[in-house]
Amino acid sequence: MSKLKISDSNADKHLSKVKTKFSSNSLRSTRRQFLQGTFAATVAGQQIIPSTVLGRAGNTAPSERINLGIIGTNGMGRANLANCAKYPDVGITAVCDVWDKRRDPIVAMHRASAKGYSDYRELLARSDVDAVIIATPPHWHALNAIDAVKAGKDIYLQKPMTMFPDETLAVRNAVNRHKRISQIGTQIHAGANYRRVVEWIRSGKMGPVSVVRTFNVMNQGIGGIGHAPKQAAPKGLDWKMWLGPAPECPYNSLMAANAHNHCSFWDYSGGWTPGMAPHIIDLPIWALDLGVPTVTSCSGGRYAISDDGDAPDAQEVLWQYPNMTMTWMMNMANSFGFDFGRGSRARRLGIYFHGVNGTLFSDYGKHEIIPEGQLLKDSSPPGESIPPSPGHEREWLDCVKSRKQPSCNVNYHYKVDLAITLANLSYKLGRSIRFDPKTEKIVGDKEAVKLARPVYRDPWEFPDNYM
Repeated sequence: MSKLKISDSNADKHLSKVKTKFSSNSLRSTRRQFLQGTFAATVAGQQIIPSTVLGRAGNTAPSERINLGIIGTNGMGRANLANCAKYPDVGITAVCDVWDKRRDPIVAMHRASAKGYSDYRELLARSDVDAVIIATPPHWHALNAIDAVKAGKDIYLQKPMTMFPDETLAVRNAVNRHKRISQIGTQIHAGANYRRVVEWIRSGKMGPVSVVRTFNVMNQGIGGIGHAPKQAAPKGLDWKMWLGPAPECPYNSLMAANAHNHCSFWDYSGGWTPGMAPHIIDLPIWALDLGVPTVTSCSGGRYAISDDGDAPDAQEVLWQYPNMTMTWMMNMANSFGFDFGRGSRARRLGIYFHGVNGTLFSDYGKHEIIPEGQLLKDSSPPGESIPPSPGHEREWLDCVKSRKQPSCNVNYHYKVDLAITLANLSYKLGRSIRFDPKTEKIVGDKEAVKLARPVYRDPWEFPDNYM
């Protein structure tokens, strides 16, 4: 059997102050009252004109400068901000995090232009913020994003886009209603390797693809992320605000540590499937131009790992589409990676396209073709037809100026996100979920319909006006 192996290594002119200062006690004033009052003056702006009044020094004309805010400054948020701040047409204006030890160093880095906030609504109330990076824990993503676009801000929203099917649709609908630019932070989409795979699949050389298999594995060991001591939240961290709309629980230093640990806690992330699948199933959904699945089945459990977390350490998902099926395997207690490695503990992932004429398998940086005997008549790579990306964040910034949507805007990425949120709903119910892509409704399952919409902790409210 012949093999073809291809790899790619390229892979003050501010709003003076918001008079109402928010604390964990004053949050009892309803979110709706705040939005109706403070946000009213900020919703109308459809362009990045506020930049013109700042007159900052530099080679970039003020009218071309994007004034950027960030909500959530740990991990990927810092990385996304750095990837934007390096450009001369970007100014960092506002920085928000509920933990001062994460927020204050970022403010200090941009002390000439940026002000810090602990409540994201104060940041959004500023008329001189054009766009925001949202890199909070996943349970915050839907509210942060919807409030941002309602306030007239373009958004770069970290994955997972949401945690529930109704959140998926509400975020997409809000972005469209308010005519905002959106990019979901699946930065692997910008890599050259994914582009080459899409060209291979769309060339038709592989023949019809009836099955796609995807996976992500990592062996955390039986002890998982461990156990945190019982302790109060540290000074400078507003734990109630960190929890936001999610269920209340005592402070846990492991849960608060980073995005990796978030994936061990179901109510605050949805687990490792939302944590990694957005990057991985993105490729087949792009290459095969898939819509949303009509039937979703998910099984799994927490079988091996014993730590402070409660998310499944294994999940198997089957998505049915009109002309093919796609599977997902997630395992946090074994890291055997098929063609992508074995024998040592490591994080491994992969995508297999099974076509009539051959199989293409890929990870982030390389892909390989396995012909089906003589059926693959032409094994030469198709011509490169998808232009290189300027970078996931730079693409978003360019689109903030041009008002054209970037490649991973919500109207594309909701298909990725909905597949994942439906999978977790199926896992929770223990049965398959049928979904009608035309009506965008769950079919024949009243309990599933109810659980597709989260119940937010008071005083937060699900924005059902976007459904």
